[in-house]
Amino acid sequence: MAILGLLAFGISVCAQSEHPWESYLREVMTAEDVGTTAWEETYETLCDLEQHPLDLNRVTREQLEQLPFLSAQQVEELMIYLYRYGPVKSLAELQMIRSLDYGTRKLFTYFIYIGELDDSRQRLRLKDVVTHGRSELMASGRVPFYQRKGDEAGYQGYPYRHWMKYQMTYGDQLKAGVLGAQDAGEPFFKGKNRLGYDYYSVWLQLKKQGRLESLVLGKYRVSTGLGLVLNNSFGLGKLSMLQNLGRSSSTLRAHASRSSADYLQGAAATVRLSKALTATAFASCRKMDATLNTDGTAATILTSGYHRTEKELEKKNNLTNTTFGACLALQTNGLHAGLNVVGTHLSRELKPNTKALYRQHYARGRDFLNLSADYSYTRPHFAVSGETAVNRDGALATLNTLSLRLGSEWTLMALYRFYSYRYTSLYAHSYSDGGRIQNESGLYLGVTWQPSPRWKAVAYADYAYFPWARYQVSQTSHAWDGLLQVSHSRARWTLSARYRLRLRQKDDPQNGETPSSLLGLTEHRGRLTAEYVGLFTSRTQLDFSLISFNERDQGLMLSQTLGYTHRWLRLNGGVGVFHTDSYDSRVYLYEQGPLYAYSFAQFSGEGLRYWLMARADISRRVMFTAKLGVTDYFDRSVIGSSYQQINSSSQTDLDLQFRWRF
Repeated sequence: MAILGLLAFGISVCAQSEHPWESYLREVMTAEDVGTTAWEETYETLCDLEQHPLDLNRVTREQLEQLPFLSAQQVEELMIYLYRYGPVKSLAELQMIRSLDYGTRKLFTYFIYIGELDDSRQRLRLKDVVTHGRSELMASGRVPFYQRKGDEAGYQGYPYRHWMKYQMTYGDQLKAGVLGAQDAGEPFFKGKNRLGYDYYSVWLQLKKQGRLESLVLGKYRVSTGLGLVLNNSFGLGKLSMLQNLGRSSSTLRAHASRSSADYLQGAAATVRLSKALTATAFASCRKMDATLNTDGTAATILTSGYHRTEKELEKKNNLTNTTFGACLALQTNGLHAGLNVVGTHLSRELKPNTKALYRQHYARGRDFLNLSADYSYTRPHFAVSGETAVNRDGALATLNTLSLRLGSEWTLMALYRFYSYRYTSLYAHSYSDGGRIQNESGLYLGVTWQPSPRWKAVAYADYAYFPWARYQVSQTSHAWDGLLQVSHSRARWTLSARYRLRLRQKDDPQNGETPSSLLGLTEHRGRLTAEYVGLFTSRTQLDFSLISFNERDQGLMLSQTLGYTHRWLRLNGGVGVFHTDSYDSRVYLYEQGPLYAYSFAQFSGEGLRYWLMARADISRRVMFTAKLGVTDYFDRSVIGSSYQQINSSSQTDLDLQFRWRF
């Protein structure tokens, strides 16, 4: 318990408040978002934008659409204001944008700055890049104070996780860098990793060079329309749909993340053909991990990125993916229309095991083709958007949204989707209840009510129908999901409450391998929070869960975080006590971490989680961060299983990070 004393002492002296925008992420995250690459990408993108903010007087629509909390109407109003009244002289002018409430304006200011307009900067010159470019070197690592079973025998590398990143920027016109990452247990400078790190990313991005809007070489991500054909950028969960899904656009950005899933590798460019018309083309060739069948075909494409054991290393880079695509987009007076095409060729035939009924319509073959048309029309008080896509077999997927702003108090949104069970796309990521852009139709209705700056209520209801079998569901099924969240702010305090109810269907496990009936699974989740922001910050949170499926499982977690900033030294810390009946009733906790370190952990059983983080800004150029986190379990003497098994009831990790700007 020594660390608890250190925690209490550190908090009483000086501590660190979180990134101001992390409160927004924490409010819109729900249980199914935990551990998804989409949320990891969202977090890292916002971290990067905070460190390298956008010049409001030069910002583009595509750059604004990187901010997940901006709605289609807000992006449109910002662009209209900049066109009519720019350049902006002060951030106070944001109050002129009626759709931007106080909370959104405050979030927005963390990612923008007011720059001077200088036409000479439009011409990228090597001399200016060398003289005025900014470089940043960052290194991070995790040291475990325990030993896994795989560390003794099985893992090919040492137990330390670490990564490094170098990036050079020149305004918003040039970005170049290299990143290397290593998971714990992976070989370093040996075996298949003779070049050092297990994963590398290299990128070069140019922007705003005449008609060339953007050019990316190396690893990159592309998003088109509403994601039914191609979206390997980031996306958020159901709660944030009320704000950001009304947008239909094409975005292209460098992949400067540690995530080894969904990126493209090669070259991509967006060219402005006229004031309203842009064209994007991209080509990619990359290696992918895959599990192979005995005949040499690929059974599954893997995206975890783990290469720790001999079996995992055997699956590394044994499939080549070649992808080409193009997007043509028209944007004028609030109207957007786009055409998108993506073609993919695999070096091995994709041949999944279709013995299980739910896998019979999984993607298969060597060659894939997807086409789509997307649209959106945005005005200050309403927006419509949609995308309709087909694959090479003619199977259909369509998604359409309508959002309304009724005065300054009400925002309404409706979303309808239909994804044929025969529709497949290797790069589709969009809104769904089942997690796939396949075998689903449904209707989502959402409402936001803000009667005053102090009160805000958000609610949604979502119904989904699945015509084909799914995992653990052997026949047609449906699901219902509803949420209500209310928050009240007064002075430096914010109080909020959330309740969520999910109703799903699963096979009756008592019927054996050939279930003939479905049982209802009912999931209740709630959260109460009290947050104070002043000389110090404090957040008290109570989470609870109740799961009913054959049996009733309950879960509860009470957590407290505190923070205070004093000159060059910042500390923050937190503690949480949890008790759940099973893994099904697990609870979730979001906690601060070093830069670019996404942390939204889940806990089950009975135990205590506590952590302390210190950040020292030694100078304007040098920063050092250390975080010590401990999870103590009271109901077990072994943590995890298989190679991840820890023969102890406690797990302690130390995260270290160093950043040098020059």
